[in-house]
Amino acid sequence: MITQALFRALDKKAIWLVAILLLVAVAVPASNLLLPVDSPFRLPNYAVPLFGKYLTFAMLALALDLVWGYCGILSLGHGAFFAIGGYAMGMYLMRQIGTRGVYANPILPDFMVFLNWKELPWYWYGMDNFWFAMLMVVVVPGLLAFIFGFLAFRSRVTGVYLSIITQAMTYALLLAFFRNDMGFGGNNGLTDFKDILGQSISAPSTRAALFAASAIALALAVLACSAIVNSKLGKVMVAVRDAESRTRFLGYRVEYVKLFAFVVSAIIAGIAGALYVPQVGIINPSEFEPANSIEVVIWTAVGGRGTIIGPIIGGVLVNVGKSYFTGAFPEYWLFALGALFVVTTLFLPKGIVGLIGQYRAATTKREQHDRDAPTPMQVEAGADPQPKPAE
Repeated sequence: MITQALFRALDKKAIWLVAILLLVAVAVPASNLLLPVDSPFRLPNYAVPLFGKYLTFAMLALALDLVWGYCGILSLGHGAFFAIGGYAMGMYLMRQIGTRGVYANPILPDFMVFLNWKELPWYWYGMDNFWFAMLMVVVVPGLLAFIFGFLAFRSRVTGVYLSIITQAMTYALLLAFFRNDMGFGGNNGLTDFKDILGQSISAPSTRAALFAASAIALALAVLACSAIVNSKLGKVMVAVRDAESRTRFLGYRVEYVKLFAFVVSAIIAGIAGALYVPQVGIINPSEFEPANSIEVVIWTAVGGRGTIIGPIIGGVLVNVGKSYFTGAFPEYWLFALGALFVVTTLFLPKGIVGLIGQYRAATTKREQHDRDAPTPMQVEAGADPQPKPAE
């Protein structure tokens, strides 16, 4: 019964997307691990974590779309939740280095030994356990979003003011994590990871498993977001986006609806950050940069906000383009990104998915018109070119 209710809450596009992601979760690792090295269909080792990184970015864009596309909350600080989830994973990975570190200290990470720390800070306790670290990946971003959202939404901060406050939040965290006395590695961050769950993090099998985990996590995020937006709560979220005052006058607790969406979105972003870190091998305060959060907005807008598949398309395509431009024309990437946002705003307000929808609607209308048009024989016989309405 629960399964039937879940499928009723999902749309067909989400189901197809989940199926594709699950297929990718199997096909990419199989291509990398099972095919011979000289096979033209074999995916090289460097491409597996690169594609996994794209999936985590798509997951982050989906998280933002839940609050922006469906609830009307333009957050310019979602990179903060992504980075916090990444730091939680990075703390676990740092505790796995142990005696193989530069300073061979089984308790203190290398940067703490270098900075002459005498004991492990209390907030690092338990981070040597995978289950506890994963719990923190969910709890800490969710708790931060709950506190921030409760204060902001209860005060009815909306629009550009809320966007500025979210950007101020991530900038404040950037400054805090830059400090060496915070115990997170300062401006160098956390890096030089060795193991995850007892397996070498650089082994091809581990990288393939991390890619598969990213694809499965994105599929689960699609299921969760689709179930939310297609439920009664999702309809209230859209009502809050389109007419917040009217929704409040109808008796709905708008601040609770916003808070729920904001917390769920932060948790998804935190999980994406946790999957991102072991695949790129580093996490530092630059992930809190407000510019990173603005880029996420661009990904979502390019793909098409207010849809499930749009942010995923935008997150993947824009980052594929970024990888190409920063390698071939690094000095022009920011100009290309700015131009992309301007073009999307002026000519593609509904993004790529909206453009596809408009094309399909125009094609359907043209086909309908062609079906209703009289044939030459009907015209010669004096048939009425316009069908008469049914009586």
